[in-house]
Amino acid sequence: MTAIVATPEEASALDQPPLLVLRPLERFLDEHGLGTGEITAQPVGDGHSNVTYLVARRGGVWVLRRPPRPPLPPSAHDVLREARLLRALEPTAVRVPKVVATCDDEAVIGAPFYVMERVHGTVINATLPDGATPAGVAAELVDALVEVHATDWQACGLEGFGKPTGYLQRQVRRFTGLWEHNATREIAALDEVTAWLGEQLPESGPATIVHGDYRLGNVMFTGGRLSAIFDWELATIGDPLADVGYLLATWAQEGDPQSTIASLTTVTRTPGFPTRDALVARYEERSGRSMRDLRWYTTLALWKSAIFLEGSYKRRLAGTTEDAFFDRLKEGVPEIAERARSTALG
Repeated sequence: MTAIVATPEEASALDQPPLLVLRPLERFLDEHGLGTGEITAQPVGDGHSNVTYLVARRGGVWVLRRPPRPPLPPSAHDVLREARLLRALEPTAVRVPKVVATCDDEAVIGAPFYVMERVHGTVINATLPDGATPAGVAAELVDALVEVHATDWQACGLEGFGKPTGYLQRQVRRFTGLWEHNATREIAALDEVTAWLGEQLPESGPATIVHGDYRLGNVMFTGGRLSAIFDWELATIGDPLADVGYLLATWAQEGDPQSTIASLTTVTRTPGFPTRDALVARYEERSGRSMRDLRWYTTLALWKSAIFLEGSYKRRLAGTTEDAFFDRLKEGVPEIAERARSTALG
């Protein structure tokens, strides 16, 4: 499947739309003073949702982010909303890359996109970078999340970015609808969890910015310091414990069984890494927030992940993505759903 072409004419001759069209993109970058001359582009990162490219030309290297190929679920993969959030967070303590340009004209590369500065560092997967320690990585990950949740979202211009009340009810309702859109098969465990989440809904505290996909694989380390948080496409204003629940759902500790959702970052299984309980204790200490109902929030995270990844599996079946990780989701989505059920019901 061709991902990069030079001209719109080449793009129109393909059965599936490309992800980058270079000549129009060069003109766009020219208009924004971002280098000169021809572009070279290569995919970057191990993300499995929105598409990220390293774009280089004379004068600099940048990162471009766009949605995957259609068809896409309604309201999903809104990269311009993500760019708005990053720009709002730029003057705050939250560790985000700087957005340098946005484009809502789909005629340029076939989809909306934004361009951000390149941050140098390491996205941790199987090994630690030089200068990092297991305890230090865990502490940085928790402390950076505390910074996100402590940010005054109204003061930084995010009024209207999300509704501060009713977040959990909307999450259950929205992802129930998303399952109806994404489903390629029946999964009984997922239906059981859907009912349980609605029946056991906790009461939220004060609303904060919620990242929505906060895990070790979505941050970058420069030495021992967490230097940037990426992949904000699911961010909104809501209940911060949703992020804590997701962090726990994706943090594999020593002795855990194999898990699809935690397979993208394996280093935390090695000796020396703190347990999930230790992460919770640090977050509670640093944030001053009560860790009530974490079982519900962890169940929510697993349930949402199963539903979201079923959409990825659906795109793989339709042939609109070549991401080999999605082949694992035939068994992976039911496995995550079963883990959600066991977390909820014990």
